[in-house]
Amino acid sequence: MTRGAAPDYPITTSDLTIEYPAHGASPAFVAVHGLTLRVAPGEVLGLLGESGSGKSTIARVLSGAAYSGGFGGVRAQITGGEAAVLGIPLRRIGRRALARLTYGVGLVAQDAADTLPPSMTVAEIVAEPVLERDQRFDRKELDTRVATMVDAVRLPLSLLGKFPYELSGGQRQRVALARALVFGPSLLIADEPTAGVDVTVRNAVIDLIGELQRERAFSALVISSDLAVLRRVANRIGVMYQGVLVGLGTIDEVFDNPWHPYVAGLGAALSGEGPAARVHLAVAEEAAETEEVAATGGGMAEHVNGY
Repeated sequence: MTRGAAPDYPITTSDLTIEYPAHGASPAFVAVHGLTLRVAPGEVLGLLGESGSGKSTIARVLSGAAYSGGFGGVRAQITGGEAAVLGIPLRRIGRRALARLTYGVGLVAQDAADTLPPSMTVAEIVAEPVLERDQRFDRKELDTRVATMVDAVRLPLSLLGKFPYELSGGQRQRVALARALVFGPSLLIADEPTAGVDVTVRNAVIDLIGELQRERAFSALVISSDLAVLRRVANRIGVMYQGVLVGLGTIDEVFDNPWHPYVAGLGAALSGEGPAARVHLAVAEEAAETEEVAATGGGMAEHVNGY
């Protein structure tokens, strides 16, 4: 567990640095630098940032996915600081501890809806995490668990025998959510859970996550590049910029008292928040880069901890 961390915090990180090591002609790359945050029991923390800000790397490491599969053939590694999830230290995590971690954490990975196994039915997809752990699991009990979970994500049981290609994008996303929650995890990590979902059902998907969280009392880390999505579900948000956490608090706290130019630029651009919220992330980045260049006399600003 992270030094000084309360054991009942589902997520604690302290000055956490995550790096992709050099491979081939590609140099090492620091994806996350100096991350310190906590997620409280029963809390939904939203993580906001554009592509490349480090938020998906955080999801892979905290969920344990980074230890069982890499990104482009390279695994993210913790190279500084500490992190613990459900009281399990992640640095130098062993096989048994990883098994405990993945049992307690449900992950909806980025593009999960588009990467469901095409040759498996909905029932088989939702049941797969259970059978991966125990092939001898009672079949009748498993069928009941799967049906209960599919019903919980507001899908008709008539879809249990369907294949992913027979479902809409919103239905596939609900299947991915059912799969992530089938074990009844203490923590859900959802990376861009509304990506690829038709705008007409986007709110329904994120509202479903909120409803399930309240019903089942799990904690959650919800990652999105759309502030409007996080506004519907998150108690607090963290804002990521170039691998650094540059804002943390309630949405009002973060944007009323910004302590980084990226957050200030984002707040100004979002004064009329709506469907263009994702575009405003790029506007805020441009504003932040302009201020950084001015502060360094026209040179490239150095990336420092906490900046």
